Amino acid sequence: MTKALEGVRILDMTHVQSGPTCTQLLAWFGADVIKVERPGVGDPTRGQLQDIPNVDSLYFTMLNHNKRSLTLNTKNAKGKEIFAKLIKHCDVMVENFAPGAIDRMGFPWEKIQEINPRMIYASVKGFGP
Repeated sequence: MTKALEGVRILDMTHVQSGPTCTQLLAWFGADVIKVERPGVGDPTRGQLQDIPNVDSLYFTMLNHNKRSLTLNTKNAKGKEIFAKLIKHCDVMVENFAPGAIDRMGFPWEKIQEINPRMIYASVKGFGP
């Protein structure tokens, strides 16, 4: 049996609660979710409320299972190149950064549209505008 979002690829630029919950739901519906995390740090929830030392927390795994993940430094040229390739090959990008963060990475909406005109961009905020 196929799922509703099979064949849809999600670029998950989210962290902590609201964004990972959103992309988790998309994964449950069959989307291929690719979670991007900062090198050396990852999603802050990896270490929050750990039951077992040196293992991802249940909190993190609860919100991020059924996803693929990679670390990517979008502040250097190679990272930007890889990020652009991810944009090109994904259908939806979900982020929950502070306003303007993606722009400051060098990827304003106009550039994202230039790379992938089909891209759907979702900005999730957990606490208002």
